[in-house]
This record gives sequence, C-alpha cells and structure tokens, in this order.
Amino acid sequence: MRSQHDAWVRPPELDPEEAADALLRDLRSSRGGLSGREAGRRLVQYGPNELRRRGKRRWPGELVRQFTHPLALLLWLAAALLLMVGSQVVAGAVVLIIVLNAAFAFVQELQAERAVEALAMYLPQRATVVRDGAHREVDAVELVPGDIVLIEEGDRIAADVRLLGGAIEVDMSALTGESVPVVRSATMQDVRVPVLRAHDLAFSGTNCTGGEARGVVFATGMHTELGRIAALSERVEQEPSPLERQVRRVAWLIAAVSVLLALAFIPVAMFGAHLSLTNAVLFAAGLLAGMVPEGLLPVITLALAVAVRALASRGALVKRLSAVETLGSTDVICTDKTGTLTENRMRPAAAWSAGGRAEFDWASSGASPALRAVARIAAACNNAELPDGESEAAGDPTEIALLLAATRLGADAGIAAREAERCRQFHFDPELKLMTTIDGHDGDVLSVHTKGAPESVLPRCTRILGEDGEPVPLDDAWRERVTAQVDTFASEGLRVLALAERMLPAGQPPQRRDDAERELCFAGLIALIDPPREGVAEAVARCRTAGIRIIVITGDHPLTAAAVARRVGITGPDPTVVTAEDFERLSEAELGKLIRREPEIIFARASPEAKLHIAEALRGDGHVVAMTGDGVNDAPALHSADIGVAMGKSGTDVAREAATMILTDDNFTSIVSAVQAGRRIYDNVRKFISYIFSHATPEIVAFLVFALSGGAIPLPLTILQLLAFDVGSETLPALAISREPAEPGLMDRPPRPRGEGVIRGSMLVRTWLFLGLLVSVLQMVGFFYVLVRSGWHPGAQVGPGQPLHHAYQQATTMTFLGMVFGQIGTAFAVRTQHASLRSIGVFSNRHLLAGIAAELALVGIFVYAPPFQALLGTAALPPGYLVLLLPYPFIVWGADELRRYLVRLGTRRAQLAT
Repeated sequence: MRSQHDAWVRPPELDPEEAADALLRDLRSSRGGLSGREAGRRLVQYGPNELRRRGKRRWPGELVRQFTHPLALLLWLAAALLLMVGSQVVAGAVVLIIVLNAAFAFVQELQAERAVEALAMYLPQRATVVRDGAHREVDAVELVPGDIVLIEEGDRIAADVRLLGGAIEVDMSALTGESVPVVRSATMQDVRVPVLRAHDLAFSGTNCTGGEARGVVFATGMHTELGRIAALSERVEQEPSPLERQVRRVAWLIAAVSVLLALAFIPVAMFGAHLSLTNAVLFAAGLLAGMVPEGLLPVITLALAVAVRALASRGALVKRLSAVETLGSTDVICTDKTGTLTENRMRPAAAWSAGGRAEFDWASSGASPALRAVARIAAACNNAELPDGESEAAGDPTEIALLLAATRLGADAGIAAREAERCRQFHFDPELKLMTTIDGHDGDVLSVHTKGAPESVLPRCTRILGEDGEPVPLDDAWRERVTAQVDTFASEGLRVLALAERMLPAGQPPQRRDDAERELCFAGLIALIDPPREGVAEAVARCRTAGIRIIVITGDHPLTAAAVARRVGITGPDPTVVTAEDFERLSEAELGKLIRREPEIIFARASPEAKLHIAEALRGDGHVVAMTGDGVNDAPALHSADIGVAMGKSGTDVAREAATMILTDDNFTSIVSAVQAGRRIYDNVRKFISYIFSHATPEIVAFLVFALSGGAIPLPLTILQLLAFDVGSETLPALAISREPAEPGLMDRPPRPRGEGVIRGSMLVRTWLFLGLLVSVLQMVGFFYVLVRSGWHPGAQVGPGQPLHHAYQQATTMTFLGMVFGQIGTAFAVRTQHASLRSIGVFSNRHLLAGIAAELALVGIFVYAPPFQALLGTAALPPGYLVLLLPYPFIVWGADELRRYLVRLGTRRAQLAT
C-alpha cells in the first residue's frame, strides 16, 4: 500500500462514483469498511491519528543556554569578583538573579512548543466507523486510512475524508478563515482546484453543521491538512526579539569596557601607586565589579512585567515579556478584517426593489408590496432562528441578519411556521452561490424561494416584481438597473444578497435543483453590513502618524475588504487588491517587490501559506511585523511574525498558543495601544540604562585619582561602598524610571530601525562625559572638603590606628553620599531625552519619588547603623556636611536641563534656516 501522502491521485476522467471506487481500491478498502484485525494492523503501520512533534525535546540544551546568555555570563563574572573581595552575601544574591532569570526564560521557551500540542484539541475523542460490517464508536486516535466513517450534524471530523454518500455542511473557518459554512457532497467532484475547495472532501479538525454523510478516511495524523499546518508551525523558528538582541550587545559592550579598564588599572596601580600585584588585582576586581550593572537585567524584566500587567488591563495579554518591546519597534501591522477591524456581526443595512432603495431606519408598515415579497423570501429561505426572549440567536450570521431584515419589513420570521410549510431544500452551494427552498401554502400552491449572489440569481430570472408587487418582464434596462445597484452596495462595503421566487402548482416539488432554480421572478436586494469597530479609524490614524504601515490580509471578498479598509482609513480610494489567484502567480521576489512598490495593498482570500509568505517577505526587508490571526490556519504566520496577535474571543486555541499576544476584546485599537506601550518601554529602558551607566564615571574616577596620585591620595571610595551603591541604593530609582509616563509626541515619530541599538553614541556621551563627569566632580569636592578640613595633606597616612582614620572614613562616606545625591539629580535628568522636565511634570512619576525616599532611608542605614558602619567602613557625618550635599541633585538636574534647552534651541534654529 502506498503512503498516505500519495495514496490518492484524483482521476479526472471518472464520474464521482467511479472515482470513489478507485480510491477504495487504492486504499484496499470497501464500502463495508475494514475488519478489526486489518484496522489494528494499519494502526501499527501508520501510527495513531494524532499530531505529534517531529523531533525530540531539547530542553537540557535550552536550559543551559539560559545560563550562558551574555548577560548571564557577565553576572557570573560579577559574582566571582564579589567572592574575591569577600562579599559572599551579595554574590549569592547575584547568583539568585541568574537562576531566576534562567528559569523564567526557560518557561517562556516551552510556551512555543505548546502550539503543536494545542492543535490536538481539534481532534474529537470519538468517531463512528464501520468495522466488521457494523457501526462502532472508536477513539479518534485509532482511525486509519481505509476506515469508513459516519458524519452527522454536530460532529467534529477526525481525519481527512472523501465522501462516499450523502451531503453535509461544514464549518471550515479553522482551516480557511471563512465563516460561512460550505457544502460537501459525494456527488460533487472537482478537478484542478486547491484541495481545501474540493466539494467531495472533508478535513480533520472541521465541524459538521448540518446533514449526514459517509466517507472513507484517506489521511490521518500528521498527513492531514491539519497536520501539515502543524508541521509548518513547528518548522518556523522564532528569532530573538529586538530587545533580546540589544541586551546581548549591551552585555558584551559592558563586558569589554569593564575588562579593558580592569586590565589597564593593574599596571597603573603597580607602577603609578606602587601597589603589589595582589593589591592591584584586588582593586582591579573591585573596579570591574563596580562596572557590572547587577541591576540591569532584573530592572528590564520587572519593567516589562509592569507593562504586561498594564496591557492586560487594556485587553492585550502578552505571553512573552520581550514582546512588549518588540511591539514598540513594529512598523508593519498585518491585520485581518472580520472581527478585528469590524464587529463580526452582520446587520441589515438597506433593501432595494423596483420601487427604489430603502434604509432600515423606518417602520415596517411603510414597506411596499415588492419589499414585503423580499421579506417573505428572506424569512422562508433561511435556517437561522431569532432569539425568543430566553435563547440567543442561532445559525449563520448572514441568515440571522436576513431574518432581522425580514422582521423589520413585516414578515413572520418564526421557525415553527417556516418548518411547517417547507417541502424541500437545496442547501447553499458555494459554486452556484445559491440556496433554494420549496414551500407550500394552504396545500394548493408551491413557492420556490431563492437567495444568493446577485450574479447567480439574476441570470435565472425572467421577470421582476414592480413597485406594486406585480411581475413585469425583466428586460435589459431592468438588468442594468439591478446591476448598477449591486455595484453601488458593493462599493459601500456592503454584502449583497439577491432574492427571487416562482409559483408552482400543487403537487410533487421539483427533485432537481436545475428544475427549481429557473424562470424566477426577481424580487429585490438586501444589503448587510459588518460595521467597523468603534475607535478603529482613530487607531488607524494614530498608526499613520506613528509611521506604521497597515496591510489587510483576509479571507473575505476583495470588494468588501477594500471598502472596509477605505472606511477606516487604511487605504485611499484605489488600493492594490491581490486575490488568491493573483498571489499564486507571484514568486517570492515578485511578492517582495510588490509589497515595496505598493504602499496601499490588500490581500483577499488569503491562504495560510500566503500569510506566512507575506510575513517572511516583510521581515526579509527588515520590517518588524505584527500579524493578527484567529484560526488554525494562521498558526504558521503567527509563529513567523515578530509579534503574533491572536483573537481571544473568536480565535482558536491553536492561534492563541502560537501567538505572543492575545487580544481579549479582538479589537484593533488594543494593538495600537500595545505599540504605544512598547515604545514607552523602550524609551524607559534607554532612560534607566542611562541612569545605571552614569555611575561608571564617578566610580572609575575614584580609583583613577588614587592610582594616578601614586597613592598620595587615599582611595576615595571603598570596594564595599561601591558594591553597596550598585546593588542597594541604585536599584529602586532605576525601577521607578522603568515606569516613567510616555513623553509628549511618542506616537508622532517613526518607528526606529530594526537594527538600531538601544545604546547610541550620543547617549554614552551624555551619561559618561556629561552627567557622570559632573557627579564625579561633585563627589570629589565633598571628599577633599572633609579631608582638608580635618588637616589632611597629600601623602598623610589614613589607615586604621592613624589619627586621620576617622576623618578618612567620613570622607569616603561623603564620596558615597555624593554619588547618591548626584544620582538623584541624574534620575530626574534622564526622565526626558529631549523635552523639558516641566512639560512632563516634575512630580508626575510618583514611583520615582517613593524610590528616592526609600533610597535615602537605605543610605541612612548604611551610614548610621553600626553593623553597616563596620561592614562598609562608613562613619556618621555632622549636619553641616549633609547640608553641603543638598544642592547636588539640583546642580546635576539643572545642568542637563540647560543642555537640553540649548539642543532644542539649536534644532529650532536649524529648522528655521532650512
């Protein structure tokens, strides 16, 4: 027997019955099903009918990788250096940070594997098969190729099946994205069409919404269409987010600078200060420990966690912390239409008959005879049910909307009367785009009621109802008038259905569809609307201002998609619309050129592979892509995009597992809010990196003053004081800066380039050579002020037991406090990169005020608590010295405020000059 993949080649020269028999022969099966023994043998051969991974778990390697991340390596080095200088407690805290971060990152890695597992939820637990000539219920995982399965309304189909008898309606939305159920029939055979459109096939993971059928299984497990999508999802590997890449670069930069400075300090200390090699290495280790920003990683993690909580309150659940920052760099949003841009709720908008157009904002008593006929047909040719006060509306959304229209036009839409009169029904045919019912009235007359696409109904009509409700010939002039009205509705983004009828004498209703759907009398049109969500147009406008491109990728009709895109402002009047047929003819290179060339583009009737190729083409051009999706078919594209956005209400479990963000309200505006939050977070990451980096200069200056003076000037800052500053007093304000409100104009600037570093040259100049140098001068002023007032002169001994030892301890304490008070000024300075602090509010960040208060309380403990005095070498300072420190924050803050003012002034002058 051939493999499942190639077991069936559709023979185009055979009729449906002969084709089914050929397939049965190929599968070595029969209409009587398999024997239990043969089914067991095939289960061993093909394996269980389930979705599974193609490879083994690589979790040990993934876990090790978390411990060898560049920033983790830097923290390991910091811990080792802390042990070298005897600070076991702080070293243990750093190791704890490494372990917690590795564990958290590892858990996030495991989330990606759950997408394939979630696909299995689309397989039912039981299926009805024919085994040994009898009907049996078996576990779905036991289905094998060649099994004969029975499908009824409400069943979830367990494998890919070729129908042998009967007809069913199938909800294919999980695979195709289209919400309208499609008909699958054993008597309908298609040749040279995509496999998902074949009318004689039903697929694993879809739902039967009506009818009964019998079919033969030709593919199971990973060989099904659902399995193929699972395999696509598994092959797509997620790349590190922009922030993750930037953190690695920052880590290596810090490591390189730290190691170079430490190595350079050893010869300076040995030959300049005449220290021993051991002491030189010890001081170099202390310098390196001071350069390592132990708080950088936890601050970034906690900042992103805060943003995640804030987004959750706005309807966006982010599964991976780094995704928040990725959203901030997003420059392309690929969005679906239904349910994201629109409400996913059909409503009657207008009706048209020979008497003209009528909007649904008037009383039903005003309907003309022709419109009342339209209402009667809409109510009869329908399988939906309106709510009765206790239950909700049931049925297809389009048919529910038609019933609402019929009710407004005065028709009886009750299901009891409809079922009592129905004699026969021809299900909606997606190829014919028609549905027809034959209904009896008082036993003496039959009525054919037909609804469908106008281009399908109109050619089958020979008459049209006049305004008075009497039929008149449907001549060319009437046909042109109807067609013009259809085009008008379509251009408004409305879905148009045509309705027609024919009276028959009492007796046997037509058995063939062709006999019923001919010589009809055209009654009129009903136009339905899926209105845009509230706030979407404003969100789209914000995207335009922010330089974010929006591309609509939908399974809906091209005209409808284009009209909705125009209505919400995504495109102008003439967008480029690419249909599924157009897309199939494009090569990868042509697709990339098309996306670059056409700024306003819509992809309609998009397939799963199309969404995946579009995401890859955009990312290949350097774009940061956010992709929305809700069905199983969207999982590969959600994986491939930088940000996969799944719908929380209408989305499938598969999409939610594959995505990095879930919209609990299915609203496009939540995406834009998340983009704004991502930009704010990225700005704040830069701000607290500036804050943390600015301490490097004063720490280095303290060591260089000692070394370059040849030891004549004592070390202004002890290693333990330096570590206390790095790990203790600096962290809380940094955390507060991570919660800084957005600066004005955040969404008025274009997205940053994908490769732009989180650290820029101008940022280093500001932090190291301006803010850091200013704090260095202030702290050294305080250090020398205390020493000189105590009678110190260069070269004087200040070691333990010397008369100046207490004064030296006060001086190092003054240096330590000078750094702290200088960093308070730095914290206010870095809150804004360009604007004045007054424009965002001096006291608008209450977390920063609380963080500074906590920092001062902690510093007070370091300076005045005897245990910490003994540990850190600090000493209590008299009030006069503390007063000297009070201006430090205002000097640092004021200097940077002046610098920013001069920069803004220069920018304005340059703009005026041009």
